[in-house]
Amino acid sequence: MPLPTLLVLEADPPPRLGQLTGRVRVRYADERALASELPGADALLVWDFTSDAVRTAWPGEGPRPRWVHTPSAGVDRLICPELVASETVVTNARGIFEEPIAEYVAGLVLAMAKDLPGTLELQRQRRWRHRESLRVAGSRAVVVGTGPIGRTVASTLRALGVRTALAGRTARPGVHGADELDRLLTMADWVVGAAPLTDDTRGMFDARRFGLMQPSARFINVGRGGLVVQEDLVAAVAKRWIAGAALDVFDEEPLAADSPLWDVPGLIVSPHMSGDTVGWRDRLGEQFVEMFELWMAGKPLPNVVDKKRGYVPGHD
Repeated sequence: MPLPTLLVLEADPPPRLGQLTGRVRVRYADERALASELPGADALLVWDFTSDAVRTAWPGEGPRPRWVHTPSAGVDRLICPELVASETVVTNARGIFEEPIAEYVAGLVLAMAKDLPGTLELQRQRRWRHRESLRVAGSRAVVVGTGPIGRTVASTLRALGVRTALAGRTARPGVHGADELDRLLTMADWVVGAAPLTDDTRGMFDARRFGLMQPSARFINVGRGGLVVQEDLVAAVAKRWIAGAALDVFDEEPLAADSPLWDVPGLIVSPHMSGDTVGWRDRLGEQFVEMFELWMAGKPLPNVVDKKRGYVPGHD
């Protein structure tokens, strides 16, 4: 029986796949070669999960892999009509990023409440200027997105004493439905975007929604850049409709050096790093090897994405 072929959309550093030696034929392709390599692959590991190459190459001619795995939480860079219509199974890296992202959000909340950016700037200027800071305990937050990341963010904020509401597509015990989001925004001190990027969520944080928020509110996005109308966010912060914001994800990444986002007072910009802790690539590789073992044995895979919805179902 011939060995299955695993195609890897390469990125540096490459994944550690030594445990699969002798059991799979591994081929590597860059973005330009992906389309020509897809017909000969049984499985595809999208190691370069920041690339749009799969979405571009998938509609081509010939057979397609039976399984596609992306070592990321979001799958919006992969999904195209042809992939949705195919019988190919798509999986993601659920289970890797939840706690690191929740810690990062908690860090941002504390940093903004205690004005750590201001303290560091005043230190740089050698200026002694006493200020008062905000209490985190007793404040209110709404986390938009009820997948594992959103739920872990919510539980972490609650551990800090923040009264936290979860908002998703549909209401159920412990979760507010989409029809309640506007009301929740009017009461929140912290608004956290943690939803997947779908047709329903694209541009959901726009001028109208920023206008609903309190002038003292702060907005954090760790979901996808497309959740936010960036021009509207810039205006909301610049005009003091809200007190500040922090973005870890953007429409275009990396963020261009001439982007106006770098210079908005009260806006913290970070380079899509909220889930990336020391050793994260190794954990992603280990997770894939474990899933490959299941796939080879014909067993059900975890983290199977509903391709029409654009995320792993179970928590809308």
